[in-house]
Amino acid sequence: MCLIKSTISAIFLNNTNEWVKGSALPDIMSDDIYIKDGGLQYNSAVNGGDFYAWFAKTYTWSDQIYPESGNYNKDDGWNAMYNTSAYANTVINEIGKCTDGTPEQKAALVAEAKVHRADAYLMLVNQYARQYDEATAATDPGVPLILTQSTEQDIKRASVKAVYEQIIKDLTDAIPALPEFQEFTTMPTKASAYGELARAYLLMGRYKDAFDNAELALAQNGNIVDLNDGDYPQLIKCPEILLLKQPTQTNSMWGCTLLHLSDGITNLLGEKDLRYQKWTAAIETAASNFAADGGRVFYQDIPLGGRNIGPSVPEMILIKAEYYARENQPLEAMKCVNDLRKKRFAPADYQELSAADGDEALEIVIDERHREFFCKNLRWYDLRRLASDSRFAKTLTRQWGGKALTLEPNGNRYVLPIPQYQIILAPGIVQNP
Repeated sequence: MCLIKSTISAIFLNNTNEWVKGSALPDIMSDDIYIKDGGLQYNSAVNGGDFYAWFAKTYTWSDQIYPESGNYNKDDGWNAMYNTSAYANTVINEIGKCTDGTPEQKAALVAEAKVHRADAYLMLVNQYARQYDEATAATDPGVPLILTQSTEQDIKRASVKAVYEQIIKDLTDAIPALPEFQEFTTMPTKASAYGELARAYLLMGRYKDAFDNAELALAQNGNIVDLNDGDYPQLIKCPEILLLKQPTQTNSMWGCTLLHLSDGITNLLGEKDLRYQKWTAAIETAASNFAADGGRVFYQDIPLGGRNIGPSVPEMILIKAEYYARENQPLEAMKCVNDLRKKRFAPADYQELSAADGDEALEIVIDERHREFFCKNLRWYDLRRLASDSRFAKTLTRQWGGKALTLEPNGNRYVLPIPQYQIILAPGIVQNP
C-alpha cells in the first residue's frame, strides 16, 4: 500500500536535495570564465589529481571530461539530472497505486514531477546534444529519454526533436493541476511551468511561443529583486525565482574550482552595476592564497550556498524583450530591458537605454542577458543558439599549458561528451563526435 503524504510527498517531492540539482559544466566552458595560464588556480587544477581533473578538462573543452574508470569517472551533473528523471518517473507511474488522497491531490503531485522531469531533460538536451535546428532535429541524436524505471530497457538516444516534444508535453500537461503559489522556490507552480516552456521555446527559436509563455509566467509572478534593497534573498525564498535549480558542483566554495571571471564579463558589467558589486568579488575575498592571480570571481553562491540556474522573472522579461527586438519593436524591447535595469543600478548611476531599431535593440538584449545570467548556465546556451547568427557568433579562445585553445561557433565541443562510464553501462548510447 502507498500513502501519498508519507511516501510520495515526504520522501520524493519534498526531498529537495534530489530535485534541485543541475550541472555546473556549461558555466566553466563559457566565455564568462578565465584561468590564468600558469597561475595559482591553474597549478591547483593541474596538480589536484583526479579530484579536480574534471574542472580543467571542462575548461579546455576536452574530448573526454570523465575517464572510463577510477574514483572520479562519474559525471555528477548527468547523474543528478537522470536521478531527477528517475524520481519523477516513480511519482508519475506509481502514484496510481496509492490508496489515500483525492484525484486532485494525485494530479497535483504528478504535475510537480512532470515539471521537474521536463527541466532535467531541457538541461540534458542543451548540454549533451546539438543545438535545436528545425531542419535536423528529427535526426540529430538527443539524450536517452527514460520515462519509466526498469533495469531491462534498451537505452538509446532519442532524437533532439523527440526530447523537446516530451518536455513540452510534460509542461503543458502539468499546468492545469499546478498551484499558483508554493511556499518554497523548489516546488513547482504554474509560473514554473510557463517559465520552463518559455525557455524551451526560446532555445528552439520559436520566439512567439516563448513570448506568450513568458507573459503567462509573469502574470503569475512578476517580482524583480531590487538590488538597492540590500542582500539578495536566500534562494529558497527568493521572489524572482520561478523554480530553483542549482549546480551539483558549487564551484566558488573551493579554491581550485573558483569561477574566475573573464575581463569580457567584468567590463560588460562595469563597476557601477550592482550585479558587479554584489555578485562578484576580488579573488582574495574568496581565496586569499590565489590573490596573485588577480581579477574578480563569481561570488553570489558563497553567501547564498549556491546559485540559481532555473527559470526566473528576469529571464521572462528578457525573453519578452528579445521577441520585441526580433519583431522590430525597439521601444517595447527597451522598456523591458530598462524595467529590469532600474533594479540593477543605484538611482544615481542608472541610465536608460534606447535603440534606434530592432537590430540595435537585439544587441542590447543579448548583452543584458549576459549581464544578468553570467555563471548561471544561460550564457552557454546563448552561445550555442546564436552561433549561426553572424551578429552574435563568437570564437572562444583561451590559453592552457602554453597552448592556445580555440572553440569555433557550432564546433563539436559545444556539445558535452557523454561520460564513458554511462556508455559502458548502456552500450546503445552513441558518443558525440
